[in-house]
Amino acid sequence: MARPVAIVTGAGSGIGAAIAARLADRYDLILTHLHDDPDLHNVLATVEQRGAATAAITGDLTDPLTIDTLAHEVEHAADRLEVLVSNAGAYPRIPWTSLDLDTFREQIEINLITHAACAQLVTPSLTARGHGRIITVSSVLTQLGRVDLAAYIAAKSGLEGLVRALARELGPHGITVNCVRAGSIEVPAEHAVVPDHDAMITRQLNRQCVKRRGHPDDIAAAVDFLASPDAGFITGQCLTVDGGWCMT
Repeated sequence: MARPVAIVTGAGSGIGAAIAARLADRYDLILTHLHDDPDLHNVLATVEQRGAATAAITGDLTDPLTIDTLAHEVEHAADRLEVLVSNAGAYPRIPWTSLDLDTFREQIEINLITHAACAQLVTPSLTARGHGRIITVSSVLTQLGRVDLAAYIAAKSGLEGLVRALARELGPHGITVNCVRAGSIEVPAEHAVVPDHDAMITRQLNRQCVKRRGHPDDIAAAVDFLASPDAGFITGQCLTVDGGWCMT
């Protein structure tokens, strides 16, 4: 019997790679990543070892050509498509006083509009099946705020609103729509954006109830649950996975 298909965007590293590895036990996968690089090839090798057939799409999801390529894969897998995990994003740190509106628009495009575009691509197939899961990855910073991330936080807040709206609209078609609100997750990219990494870790652990760093697998486990039959009566929700940093 053919496996169902899941899409994971931003799957080449960090949280996306962990999600892809977790879902590979049950799904064939369509993976997107910005570049055709060793990170992506490592993920492909991992998921294929777990039995997943894969299709890999490289490119920027703000580029219509990349979206067209993804649309082709969605069409090809339409009768088996079950899950979209919309994870791809970016979070450049820019002080508000230095943030020009063109960069603000770019962040809205990357961290909100691409998620809407992917959700639109999968909606016809999931509606035709009468079943499906759309899961996005947001950030606990939508609840807490943070300096130098105004555009990112605004986009992620919009993404959470989109989740609630689509839950209302798509629920009658058997489709649940949820998000995982990630806390401080240890990924290699953080070393490039955090100047004093050791001090940052100390500050972060002091904020949390659970005194360890979050890992990509923590987010992957939450996504895996929301994709599972056990979560069939959960929709329009943001599941916070942050070690007890934010309690709202």
